[in-house]
Amino acid sequence: MLDTAAHQETTTETLLEVSNIEVIYNHVILVLKGVSLKVPKGGITALLGGNGAGKTTTLKAISNLLRSERGEVTKGSIRYRGEAVHAADPAELVRRGVIQVMEGRHCFEHLTVEENLLTGFYTRKAGKGEMEADLDKVYSYFPRLKERRKSQAGYTSGGEQQMCAIGRAMMAKPETILLDEPSMGLAPQLVEEIFGIVKNLNEQEGVSFLLAEQNTNVALRFAHYGYILESGRVVMDGPAKNLRENPDVKEFYLGMSDEGRKSFRDVRSYRRRKRWLS
Repeated sequence: MLDTAAHQETTTETLLEVSNIEVIYNHVILVLKGVSLKVPKGGITALLGGNGAGKTTTLKAISNLLRSERGEVTKGSIRYRGEAVHAADPAELVRRGVIQVMEGRHCFEHLTVEENLLTGFYTRKAGKGEMEADLDKVYSYFPRLKERRKSQAGYTSGGEQQMCAIGRAMMAKPETILLDEPSMGLAPQLVEEIFGIVKNLNEQEGVSFLLAEQNTNVALRFAHYGYILESGRVVMDGPAKNLRENPDVKEFYLGMSDEGRKSFRDVRSYRRRKRWLS
């Protein structure tokens, strides 16, 4: 794995910059409150926090999928490669190389695995030879998908559907992937496998990732930098290594303190003591 501190120091180009955005649903419900973050080129950036913290809303604000849910960015700015994109059409963002992999392993259940993968390729203008080469590359990262390529996606396992969703995004030749809750509902061994593939895609294909994840422990092992969201605000950020060693993060997100592991109930009872909220 890349050395976190060195990675942050040597990375100079910021691909994605979110500056002080607010998001309101149905014109009245304030969900995000001044969220700012950066995604450097070639980095894995983690957006961490519990259920309802605002992680998915942040990703949808970036990919411009809020409107379908009666949400809108009312303040702040979102820039990709220095250009404002918060009013751009979602399809335009895809053409620029920003792809979101939705929470819940969205696949076309009635299509085969391979047909699902090819739907990602059809966003591009390229020939059959390039399509076959890209398909072979996806299968090299996801050999299980090659085995199941003729199976209907709806009849594959949760892990295989997550692989299919990421593989479909890869077929679109992304520069940046917004990955929402990749570990949700998966067994620990599969979670490790999925994150290992994310790491390989980052290091070997140069794909940058912004991943929203409740599993703080695994995310901070694979990410270079992290932001922690609570109630729609960024309450802490820093290199992943620093966050892993931070006593507040250990106690409230990793279930560890100086006295040892705490139960989830204990952690919940101490939430009001968080130093960043005092």
